Amino acid sequence: MQYPNALVAGSKIAVCAFSSGVDEAFHPRLSLALAHFKQLGFELVLDPNLKHNHQHVSASKEIRAQQLMQYLLDDSIDAIMPPWGGELAMELLPLLDFAQLQSAKPKWLIGFSDVSTLQVALSTRLNWASMHTANLMQLVPNQSDSTTAAFYNALTLKKGDSFTQTASSHFEADYADVINRPDAAYNLTQKTCWKTLNWPSERVSGRLIGGCLDTLIFTLDSPYCDLQGFCQHYEKEGVILYIENAELSPTAWLRALLMLKYKGHFERINALFIGRHAASTANKQIDFALALTQAELDIPIIYDMDIGHQPPNLTLINGALCEVSPELNLKQTLI
Repeated sequence: MQYPNALVAGSKIAVCAFSSGVDEAFHPRLSLALAHFKQLGFELVLDPNLKHNHQHVSASKEIRAQQLMQYLLDDSIDAIMPPWGGELAMELLPLLDFAQLQSAKPKWLIGFSDVSTLQVALSTRLNWASMHTANLMQLVPNQSDSTTAAFYNALTLKKGDSFTQTASSHFEADYADVINRPDAAYNLTQKTCWKTLNWPSERVSGRLIGGCLDTLIFTLDSPYCDLQGFCQHYEKEGVILYIENAELSPTAWLRALLMLKYKGHFERINALFIGRHAASTANKQIDFALALTQAELDIPIIYDMDIGHQPPNLTLINGALCEVSPELNLKQTLI
């Protein structure tokens, strides 16, 4: 696994809207987030199409792919942060020159949701570590909860370093109004409670890989999400898969789990992490828990975790070796 350099004052971050751009109503929020990262000492390079958004994308797929490739090949850049996710990052996958990227310096790709579409491609195709965590538009100065704060520490890690995280105290069920209050922090009103199925009394470990199942389900087993190949490559340490759901209904969620099961992917992993379900349905917690039970999975599972579209988000590094204690503390080591 190739780990990008740790970020320090003066490190260069490209803010690239390779999926959705930022509509005008959210520009004040974007300005606060950008100013925050400048205040942290980072140099920012802004995508010319960052503030454009039409039919879910910032520009045509060709322009977005060209801009992203420019940043990925620029070895003066240390990290790439989209403003947030979106819908159509997968359009870029066949337009990226992975052979050319083999000789580029690894860079952190940071964020979640549709960002994970490209994170998994970089981690499985190039063996680059990537950082599944809060999106740029969530990282404003007022957002100071301890789970999100761990992200800033993760940026400073170098190969060989470790860090430990555990469950948040509360999560956001209803999003804060960041249009009328651009500086708003998360609306953390609901008590967090991670749950387990088949969890053993000893430690569980494996290399992390995963992201948003809504998008990854469409690239799974393609050259851009080769979970089987990743598991074979890291067979010695084993793999922990993490997934989260933004919009899948309970039945669509069950079908996705069953597809993963029928294709043998659950036989290849040491454990499964599942984020809280953000999809809006009546009595959704019961429905989604029932779907998980109906899938009849016999691997160790932690669910309702701090992953995905009901913040805050853990910082999960694709490729890092993760050890989970019986108390559900997550230790990630960059080896």
